[in-house]
Amino acid sequence: MAMFSLSKTAFEISLGLTGVLALWLGIMRIGERSGFINLLTQALSPFFCRLMPDIPKNHPALGAMVMNISANALGLDNAATPLGIKAMKELQTLNPTPDTASNAQIIFLVINTSAVTLFPVTIFTYRSQLGAVSPTDVFIPILIATYISTLIGLLAVTIVQKINLFDKVILSYLTGFTLFIAAVLGYFSQLSQADMLSQSSLISNVILFSLVITFILGAVYKRINAYEAFIEGAKEGFETAITLIPYLVAMLVAIGVFRASGALELITASIRYLVQLLNLDQRFIDALPTALMKPFSGSGARAMMIDTMQVHGADSFAGRLSSIVQGSTETTFYVLAVYFGSVGIKNIRHAAACGIIADFAGIIAAIFIAYWFFG
Repeated sequence: MAMFSLSKTAFEISLGLTGVLALWLGIMRIGERSGFINLLTQALSPFFCRLMPDIPKNHPALGAMVMNISANALGLDNAATPLGIKAMKELQTLNPTPDTASNAQIIFLVINTSAVTLFPVTIFTYRSQLGAVSPTDVFIPILIATYISTLIGLLAVTIVQKINLFDKVILSYLTGFTLFIAAVLGYFSQLSQADMLSQSSLISNVILFSLVITFILGAVYKRINAYEAFIEGAKEGFETAITLIPYLVAMLVAIGVFRASGALELITASIRYLVQLLNLDQRFIDALPTALMKPFSGSGARAMMIDTMQVHGADSFAGRLSSIVQGSTETTFYVLAVYFGSVGIKNIRHAAACGIIADFAGIIAAIFIAYWFFG
């Protein structure tokens, strides 16, 4: 039954993505024609060109990657997915072997699957609904854990691809990002729960709305037909959604069989037994279902997080840890299926391994940080 129900779910997800992909790829096309994507690209071009030397300067892929990473950072999942697919399609135009992932595509995917989320508003909302006294008390732990995940993922892929992380340009950008994260931490850690929720949500929405308006105004200023540009991008979004169906069916059915087989419960029980033998603190084990499900299914991990908070309490150690885990990593295999599936890549090379390393680093960091903050 799991196979049939998840096949249907995969099709429904693809249909659900159709509207979102059409909207955001249409908006992206307006941004490209108006020249604003190029401005965003220029700001981060030196960094990406050092990480991905195969990408020509000012190539459209750079702008799409910048937009995707920005959407992820703001917690705008619905916007991030189509922008990521757009970036992967642009990168595919530079790929000499279309059925095999290029170095640039792998770096982008690993950054995407471990990307820092500055405003995990959805997690705060669930915690609030489930009775947490201070739903945002996991904000700083999440930010630290997800940043560690990103750094480790980036380190893993640069080692495999023999990229020099100590290059002056790369090091300067990483230092700048670190200082920015520290500034965000400093500001939001001073706010009350209500202010943090309202301001993070407001900032995300204002940036998103401003971006759309700016693109349209730029098109008007340059006398570009924004409607035609939007329709052209929207058609591309519709075609992309259709191509995703077989890849999503395969991935979700595999996950469903894994869950239905009882393998998840077996792994958790084995870890609990090992921890008991070593006489270690066992409280983190109750949050492991979220951690184990996260690389495979975002909705599955979310369900595990909610279940953990319902059973143990939103303010329990397990409840807080599951929230930190949920915010510290991305759904690696889902992103692999969607992004690589959108361009027909079958040989993913070291993409999955580096993504899992980033996930593992984020989960381990989340556990240690939870003990650090919440004892």
